[in-house]
Amino acid sequence: MLRLLLDTHAFLWWIMGDPQSSTRVRQAIAVPEDEVYVSAASAWKIAIKASLGRPRVPDDLDGCVAREMRRSRFRSLAIDVRQALGVADPPPLRRDPFDRLLVPQVLREDLTLVSADPWVARYSVSVLW
Repeated sequence: MLRLLLDTHAFLWWIMGDPQSSTRVRQAIAVPEDEVYVSAASAWKIAIKASLGRPRVPDDLDGCVAREMRRSRFRSLAIDVRQALGVADPPPLRRDPFDRLLVPQVLREDLTLVSADPWVARYSVSVLW
């Protein structure tokens, strides 16, 4: 059983049906026994970007995300104080505070990060792509 945390782009590509997701990722997400999480940090980032007109997201963002979370059996990963303080631990190799929060979430919750971004290779985290 895998325990996965979807990076923001991985979640968006999944809900939008974007073919940029790797076959490995699509197969892992489809395994019923695997636990797939979406961080509150990703939802926050999506909402901010949507309010600025990017990325292209469905008009009914709340409804779309809620439906997809249920349909795909994704779990919500809240941000707790311990995880937030963990942003100080890894070196600031990434300026985006939302992306930087995913690192301590992965490390402290024993998850594998699902991401195509090369920046994650600079941290000591398990990555699936």
